[in-house]
Amino acid sequence: MKFKMMYSFLNSDIDIVEKALEEAVHADSALLREASLHLLQAGGKRIRPLFVLLAAKFGDYDIHKIKKVAVSLELIHAASLIHDDVIDDAEIRRGKPTVKAKWDNRFATYTGDYIFACALELMAEIEKPEAHTILSNTMVELVIGELEQMKDKYRFDQNLRNYLRRIKRKTALLIESSCQLGAISANADKEVAWKLAKYGYYVGMSYQIIDDILDFTATEKELGKPSGGDLLQGNITLPVLYAMEDEATALKISKVHEDMPKDEMDQIIKMIVQSDAIEKARRISNLYLDKALQMVEQLPDNPSKTALRNIAKYIGRRKF
Repeated sequence: MKFKMMYSFLNSDIDIVEKALEEAVHADSALLREASLHLLQAGGKRIRPLFVLLAAKFGDYDIHKIKKVAVSLELIHAASLIHDDVIDDAEIRRGKPTVKAKWDNRFATYTGDYIFACALELMAEIEKPEAHTILSNTMVELVIGELEQMKDKYRFDQNLRNYLRRIKRKTALLIESSCQLGAISANADKEVAWKLAKYGYYVGMSYQIIDDILDFTATEKELGKPSGGDLLQGNITLPVLYAMEDEATALKISKVHEDMPKDEMDQIIKMIVQSDAIEKARRISNLYLDKALQMVEQLPDNPSKTALRNIAKYIGRRKF
């Protein structure tokens, strides 16, 4: 089943969210508006807004209210990507030049800040103190995660705990919040909202691990950026950690630097792909997916439950 078919009953609402996304960043400055739309219009699966809508289906669903939460979560994600690209000095994102590449680092930073502000402005319309506490805590953790990633660049003596804590902050918490905020904003039962939050966390962990696997196994065209780019930028991911269990491989990986010639980098990528590191990383992803599916089975029956189950399975087997 194709990904979009899994939530086809939400197609018209997804279109509403997409339109609201563009409206949310209509700054008076034409340049700021163009830069803000640059990444948003480059595509993406809109995973976070989708989870907001699916979770809201377990409560009093009102698309005109819930779209504000969905847009806010996607804007926070987009802003974090723009800041990410400044930190990583990345030139390509989703097959297009990054905001920092098209303009410059300073302008990209301000663009990311502006998008963050737009997200908070939208959420201010949701009269749920608990929702604002969850969102603010998530944003704090997101920033700490980015700082940890900066600190850990080219630090090859990391362990599994370092990695899991980092991807929790970088990816899983925002997906967890998407599910939780969708449920809370729709007045869903507290127990249901908690289970949806746990589902989002487990799916988010699996999603990032699969992303880190694909950084080595997918093509540049599929990724929209160079293969092995995370390692070249000094980000030590789960496949790298497992590959470094072999001393000879660890020695070569530890010599990676941002100006490493492409042929040398390609050899290292090949070594990682041909090792058992990819399969070991996939097993960890599957452990999180199994926990996500266990949470789904405890939810009330409705079309969203089926969609959440299918999406989790899709995430576990996606190839790019």
